[in-house]
Amino acid sequence: MKHICVSVILGSLLLMQSGCKKFLDINTDPNNPLAVKEAHLLAPVEITLATQVVGGTTSTVNSYWMQQLSMNQPSPSLESYLITPTDADNTWNYYLYANIFSNLDIMLKQAAAAKRPQYQAVGKTLFAYSLAITTDLWNHAIYSEGFRMPDVMQPRYDKQEALYTTIQGMLDSALYFCDQPLAQVAPGAEDYIYKGKMTQWKKFIYTLKARYYLRLSKAPGHTAAVQAEKALEALEKGFKSNDDNARIVYAGTAQAENPWSITTRDATGGVVMAQSFIDSLVTRHDPRLSVLTIPGKDGVYRGRRVGDLPAPDPKIYSRVNTFYAGAGAALHLATYAEALFIKAEATLIKQGATAAQPVYEAAIAAHMTMLGIPAAAQQTYIASRPVLTTANALQQIITEKYVAGFLSPEPYNDWRRTGFPVLKAHTSGTVKGIPRRWPYPANEMLTNPQPEQQVTINDRVWWDKE
Repeated sequence: MKHICVSVILGSLLLMQSGCKKFLDINTDPNNPLAVKEAHLLAPVEITLATQVVGGTTSTVNSYWMQQLSMNQPSPSLESYLITPTDADNTWNYYLYANIFSNLDIMLKQAAAAKRPQYQAVGKTLFAYSLAITTDLWNHAIYSEGFRMPDVMQPRYDKQEALYTTIQGMLDSALYFCDQPLAQVAPGAEDYIYKGKMTQWKKFIYTLKARYYLRLSKAPGHTAAVQAEKALEALEKGFKSNDDNARIVYAGTAQAENPWSITTRDATGGVVMAQSFIDSLVTRHDPRLSVLTIPGKDGVYRGRRVGDLPAPDPKIYSRVNTFYAGAGAALHLATYAEALFIKAEATLIKQGATAAQPVYEAAIAAHMTMLGIPAAAQQTYIASRPVLTTANALQQIITEKYVAGFLSPEPYNDWRRTGFPVLKAHTSGTVKGIPRRWPYPANEMLTNPQPEQQVTINDRVWWDKE
């Protein structure tokens, strides 16, 4: 009623002054606009992707399964593979589909209509990145019939093979829009990753293309050699140094903290380092140990073994250090080190272990440089590692990539694809080993039942073949 009264009064004044000015639209609520600027859509999408997906439950669960982190809680738990459809609800329903995909869909349509190609480039890249996370976790997923409500209320799932074709197509389209003349309205400060710099976005896109090409090295209908060749070609235009890393830096203030700082703080129930990860770093005398983790309260680097009884004081275990879990730490979406590890594996496939050796060493050095490890310590460590051979090369490359991909989604994808690093699964009466996928969300199965949902966490996704 207050809105109507104010509108009538203002309308009367306008009529008195001009005679033919139209009334204010009393049906327009300024607090709920029908259209939102691209800048106002992009920022929350990037933060949601980083905070709730790449640094959220997705990577937390995968880091338990990959035995980088451990829960100082009784079993069974997420760490011991007790993941239920309810556990998957938030990631699928609220973060990926309701927030990231829906808002990017709106942003892309608006940017196309307004001829703002730089927003299209960024939007398509983030869409492809998020779609890859989705299909890597669940296999078949919603895409082609999504975002068409109310016409389609129960969208069918696209097959993973089709989704990977879509992902590469989106990235190609993003490259096209990167090369278009700069529009008057383009991403700037609201782009927390690259501040609207299209040259950097192009490097990121090419690096992602290489990541997703190599993901299909064992997929049905694909060969490792062809996928490796495509990856190497893409990497020619990908990341060239750590300055190119795709990352979001958090302010470190309240409500603007790196998500790992919240996940690993004392009040969250004791998220600590896993035994196998700590032991592997200690055994290899890896200089990254003190940067990645902090020792237990007795000064000893100690990880927790999955299945052990909870320790009364979780501080006896090592915890994540501030480089990855400081309140103001950066969260990485892709790094130069990852690009070099992709190149090392692709080179191994195409040219053999000897050719892969210098690339493999450069990849280790790139990650250590990112962490601030002194050059002398880098060289000492690299020299201590076994020389790559036909027999050991893939294991060595992926095991080192596993360290460089600390707390990211990629180690889980690499483990499923290659079997490395070698991990000893937790065993119980009902568990068959480390899960190969996530269960479909409970809410999704209730509101949008699909035949693809009749799977278990032990079933493999399409590209995950022995």
